[in-house]
Amino acid sequence: MLPLDERFSNALHNAARAWRLAVDRRLKHLGLSQAGWMTVTVLAKATEPLSQVDLANRLGVEGATMVAMIDRLEKAGLVVRKPSESDRRVKWVELTEAGDRLYGLVKAESNTFRNEFLKDIDAESLLIATELLERLHGVAESAK
Repeated sequence: MLPLDERFSNALHNAARAWRLAVDRRLKHLGLSQAGWMTVTVLAKATEPLSQVDLANRLGVEGATMVAMIDRLEKAGLVVRKPSESDRRVKWVELTEAGDRLYGLVKAESNTFRNEFLKDIDAESLLIATELLERLHGVAESAK
């Protein structure tokens, strides 16, 4: 039997991966890859415009990977790049109206999946798990 801390890290990794893959299967009919719908979601939830670098950092990908993803989303009419007025090296990425509409579909499908996925988990257990994950996220962020 594995030590508890190792079991936990395995369970955390496996649950997060399984969650993303399950949501991805639910969203396949929208014609976007996991990276695509995650990019659209991050842009939709941002409280301010994001640069390509900010977006790459939030998604945990390399700059070149982000540029290729933005190229694909731009070609599909879901995002636009806008140059910064103060720094010509910076490009802001924003959703188009089509991107906003797509996010609405992503959000609706994700909400339905989340409700189905969590329906048998009692509120107290969900709260405890959520608070633990939020605390661990804070610890991981401060360790940078």
